[in-house]
Amino acid sequence: MLSPPPQLPASSFAVLFDLDGTLIDSVELILTSARYAFADRDGPRPTDAEWVVGLGTPLITQFREWARDEDEVAHLVARYREYQMAHHDRLTKPYAGMREALDQLRATGFQLGIVTSKLNALARRGLVCTGIDGHVECIVGCDDTTKHKPDPEPVFVALARLGIPAERAAFVGDSPFDIAAGNAAGVYSVGALWGPFPRSDLERVGVGAGVGVGSGARAFAGRPEDVPRVIADWVQGLAAMVDAPPPSGMNRAEAAQTI
Repeated sequence: MLSPPPQLPASSFAVLFDLDGTLIDSVELILTSARYAFADRDGPRPTDAEWVVGLGTPLITQFREWARDEDEVAHLVARYREYQMAHHDRLTKPYAGMREALDQLRATGFQLGIVTSKLNALARRGLVCTGIDGHVECIVGCDDTTKHKPDPEPVFVALARLGIPAERAAFVGDSPFDIAAGNAAGVYSVGALWGPFPRSDLERVGVGAGVGVGSGARAFAGRPEDVPRVIADWVQGLAAMVDAPPPSGMNRAEAAQTI
């Protein structure tokens, strides 16, 4: 993997990840938990395809799309959690190649973080049961912010905790909400194509995700093991900017600080 130039040490970069559908394969758990939540409901129930559309937003937001009132939201969430907690560890696993990709990024020196719409404690449980809890420096869950993806606030919170500016951060995610949040935050958005969303959903996002005029991911990774290469290509582009003649009145070191 490409090592950043001395002017841009890897420790001055962050790679953020979404959790479900990106770092860990929990889609079956999510869908079966939703089916269980709606099983005793005398009303419309979402199909799996309809439920997938909202993945990447907080659970309560998804249920409000289907519930009649807040009491029913609370009932549906409780039913969902009942099934989720009973089957979480059995139905949660890392995507093949993900541990190795994280190892490679950490070995190079990148700071790693998670930005998820899941509760912080549940996110940590997912990391522990998949054996990748030691790979990340920070986790930002839906209970850590007042606004949620596709709003950029969770991304900003993660960057503040890591002490990294947006222009030196990438965000890898599988949903349009991840890409919209990353784009709105000004980071380098990478579409993860091994999750439940097709590439076409990540090529132009924004309007459908509730944030402004659509624009898609800056790059795509077809498999978890492709992520280090995609990040290397991004860093190489920044390194080329550092190697270019600096703007008038600035030396190269000063110019590097603007990247």
